[in-house]
Amino acid sequence: MKSTKMLGKVSKFRWVPLYVFFIISALSWWVGCHVQPVTTIHEHVLDVKTDAAGRYYFIEKGKNVYPPFIAYSQSLLLAGDHSNTNLTEYLIQTNGQATEYVKVGLKKHFKFWSLLPAIMAIALCWITREPLTSLIGGIVAGALLLQKYNITEDVFLAELMTKNAAGVLILYLWLLGALMGIWSKTGAAQAFGDLMTKKFVKGPRTAKLVAWGLGVLFFQGGSVSTVLVGTTVKPITDKENISHEEVAYIVDSTASPIASQLAFNAWPGYIQSFIFVSGVSFLATETDRISFFFRSVPFCFYAIFAVLFTFLLSIDRAPYMGKQLKDAIKRSRSTGQLDRPGSHPLTSKELEKATTPANYHPHVIDFFLPLVVLIGLAIGTFIMYGTPNVRWAFGASVVTAGLLAIARGMRLQALIQGVSDGMKGVVLGSVILMLAITIGSISQQAGGGQYLVELLGGSIPFWLLPVCLQLLTIIIAFSTGTSWGTYAVAFPLAMPLAWAVAGASDLAHPMLFMTICFAAVMDGSVFGDQCSPISDTTVLSAMCTGCDLMDHVKTQMPQASLAAGIAAVLWTLVVIVFC
Repeated sequence: MKSTKMLGKVSKFRWVPLYVFFIISALSWWVGCHVQPVTTIHEHVLDVKTDAAGRYYFIEKGKNVYPPFIAYSQSLLLAGDHSNTNLTEYLIQTNGQATEYVKVGLKKHFKFWSLLPAIMAIALCWITREPLTSLIGGIVAGALLLQKYNITEDVFLAELMTKNAAGVLILYLWLLGALMGIWSKTGAAQAFGDLMTKKFVKGPRTAKLVAWGLGVLFFQGGSVSTVLVGTTVKPITDKENISHEEVAYIVDSTASPIASQLAFNAWPGYIQSFIFVSGVSFLATETDRISFFFRSVPFCFYAIFAVLFTFLLSIDRAPYMGKQLKDAIKRSRSTGQLDRPGSHPLTSKELEKATTPANYHPHVIDFFLPLVVLIGLAIGTFIMYGTPNVRWAFGASVVTAGLLAIARGMRLQALIQGVSDGMKGVVLGSVILMLAITIGSISQQAGGGQYLVELLGGSIPFWLLPVCLQLLTIIIAFSTGTSWGTYAVAFPLAMPLAWAVAGASDLAHPMLFMTICFAAVMDGSVFGDQCSPISDTTVLSAMCTGCDLMDHVKTQMPQASLAAGIAAVLWTLVVIVFC
């Protein structure tokens, strides 16, 4: 009798995801058809320079942009013509001796309903623990909201045709898959694991410490760090019976948090373009803004505690762990099961063990030489061009690994088989990654981030502003799965708002106050991105460590939330005591 009741409950629960899907889809369609979107003019003050030829330009995403400036009096948007919602204008206005350059565009949102795509995806992820259909559900909700009913053409094809999507496929499906496949075929990863076990790794603690140390070493952050660290340490940690949940948490929490602390990467150049505030002397030039970025590093308390907590976990001295992470550690140490029973890791059997030909003898050179080429090119291109060219680095690494394998006696047919198996092994992860990027784009088009930003309007006590900015950016980044996209939405509001609040509150140290607000936006965005199941770095951390995506999300969130809570308290205390 009891068994029959349990089966009935399970059967009813199986219909819950369908109810959620149809209800939110129907609601999205209704909103798209009957709710008029709110359209607002978005202005962003630019830091404009002139080149040797006298042309005006500003820096955006590390590149010089030469826009056609027009006078304020010629603006169609400011005159009330909002018929072209895709129009962007670059305006110039001179008041006496001061000249101001402004980028003006239209932003639209459906108020609370703009969050429906993110709500659909995240709700289904938590209910089903299955990311593929959850992300597709979120994309469908977004398409219905935006009245893009031909989803294959207007959404999927439109997104897959972008340079960003092509870059993702080339890097994570072809190059990463090929490199992992070659390492599996040559036994390189296993040889590296054996060497590290013999020379340094003496148990789970030292294996985790290697993972943490590599996360710090590869401080480029984001996808670069997660891929490099995850693929490098997996054979070591697997051999020491360390659960995939533990490894994924260490890899994820030493990616973006480290990148914001050891910011000798592309982050300062990207972010500085969003924090120019007219009339603020310490943000006047690009050099000033980059210096301001580095001055904020000691106040990025979430990043500091996120890295500290993973270090303490690595040496088995974690002050706090969620129940699911504790269970994962106990399971892997006592039974050798690296994944939860019934889980769906983002890897495949092709990459779980080496398939080295009988006549080929694995050697650590098969691992180290391609890795040195990869890291060397990534760092070299960063030094030369200001941003690492990851595709060059991975491409050269794959070629090096293939040529080395052939030179050491592997047949071309076996090598190609390894490449093929490697690509098969990352297909699911690559598809999920593409869907995560697509739903991020859909959420931005629906205006969810813009709506949340506008909620901050009105009077805010100065001591409460950092925490408000933290919560706001957490919600935006968690809903869209991107920290950099959140920066583009939040910083143009946060920095002028912080300056205005500092002046209205007559603070003695307005620069310190703006530094704290800046750090709150930085850390809130990183936390939201890191914990979001639709984030590319979250997906990659799970994929490269062989972890179930939702197991990774649920086991890292308690520790990350504690770090975020400590950061909020410290920001508030610093502002009250010192500003």
